[in-house]
Amino acid sequence: MATDMEVLQNGKAAAAVNGCCKKGPGYASPLAAMDGPKESLIYVTCIYTGMGRGKPDYLATVDIDPKSPSYSKVIHRLPMPYEGDELHHSGWNSCSSCYGDPSAARRYLVLPSLISGRIYAIDTQKDPKAPSLYKVVQPDDVIKKTGLAFPHTAHCLASGEIMLSCLGDKDGNAEGNGFLLLDSDFNVKGRWEKPGHSPLFGYDFWYQPRHNTMISSTWGAPSAFTKGFNLQDVADGHYGRHLHVYTWPGGELQQTLDLGNTGLLPLEVRFLHNPSEAIGYVGCALTSNMVRFFKNPDGSWGHEVAISVKPVKVQNWILPEMPGLITDFLISLDDRFLYLANWLHGDIRQYNIEDPANPKLTGQVFVGGVFQKGNAVLAEAEDGSTYQVDVPEVQGHRLRGGPQMIQLSLDGKRLYVTNSLFSTWDRQFYPEMVEKGGHMLQIDVDSEKGGLAINPKFFVDFGAEPDGPSLAHEMRYPGGDCTSDIWI
Repeated sequence: MATDMEVLQNGKAAAAVNGCCKKGPGYASPLAAMDGPKESLIYVTCIYTGMGRGKPDYLATVDIDPKSPSYSKVIHRLPMPYEGDELHHSGWNSCSSCYGDPSAARRYLVLPSLISGRIYAIDTQKDPKAPSLYKVVQPDDVIKKTGLAFPHTAHCLASGEIMLSCLGDKDGNAEGNGFLLLDSDFNVKGRWEKPGHSPLFGYDFWYQPRHNTMISSTWGAPSAFTKGFNLQDVADGHYGRHLHVYTWPGGELQQTLDLGNTGLLPLEVRFLHNPSEAIGYVGCALTSNMVRFFKNPDGSWGHEVAISVKPVKVQNWILPEMPGLITDFLISLDDRFLYLANWLHGDIRQYNIEDPANPKLTGQVFVGGVFQKGNAVLAEAEDGSTYQVDVPEVQGHRLRGGPQMIQLSLDGKRLYVTNSLFSTWDRQFYPEMVEKGGHMLQIDVDSEKGGLAINPKFFVDFGAEPDGPSLAHEMRYPGGDCTSDIWI
């Protein structure tokens, strides 16, 4: 990887000369982004859908500048104009993939609504601390022109277009899923993939232009997951276990990778940030494995399990064994560390991936989980004894739920964590969190030797919101981050 790192270093030098945003949005390279300004604001999607509060979801602006008097507080809330959306993930209209285009600007935060199908464009440029609504893409328009519904992941393209994965048709059938293209002003253009090249299921996607490849992952049929998790739905084939390899930007389905029983519910998918690398990972939630995918010498793609989180034997739970349930992961911009969240077990892990095929555990911290002290569920050790995990309080608050979405600072030294997965699943697995609200934490990261520790000075309590407790999900910095920006 040494020669590839030289590519990144050259980009870093170029950014030092030109400034991070002189040529267009974002940064010239991943390493240049690591030298970007320290984060001071973060946007968080907050959910009332499914909580019975009769309120619309909203976008929260959180102050994360330790020098600010409003540090660790919500300083603005932008309610959506409709109820029942289920805001989930978010993306940008423009990012580092448009770095060479001086006419492009990272201005609009794209908020797909997983349940209603609406897509909101939020203007963050007029006042970064108080974003405003710019435009609403109505689901009827999307369905009429493409047949797509249940939008999930949004990525900006170098062309100025925005691409979104959609998980099904309007009736929740997985067979109707695919990829939506919006133009730069959020008008529906059509589907991205070629006719007849739609995936088996939809969820996340990431593209690596130097290898002319996009890879997408597979959660499940909306008709199944919107009702809550039922193990029988897995057996009945309503959830995925495949990766789909597409030509980029051609949109032709080139290869389908069957991950088998070790790759059930593959969710977040990420390539290494170095645009020359043909390696990435996908987090398989139900089997709690990190699967590494890679390009073979003949141009085909292969895969192997790189990290396994062992299930824990438990008492007083719905199953005798509990998976970690890896629901999110990310990779530091220098491609040195991988971070993952085990939503049910309650821990966040840090792995050194300098040897991508042989990750090494370098840090772990528990920030919740089903078998933490004070809960009814007990974990069983190998000798048959029972135990519970001691999770510290933060600023006098008991940590509810488990770690779900994570976001890393550009310099790789701070990790932000929220705890809501999806309101229906939250209610099923963490009913107390739905009742009392979610929260946001910050984890201090040792990015040299490895290690994770809770920052006791940071706690955002979404249980104390003016309109009642809410759930917190995706996080974005105004200037981009390691899960939004792609380099070409």
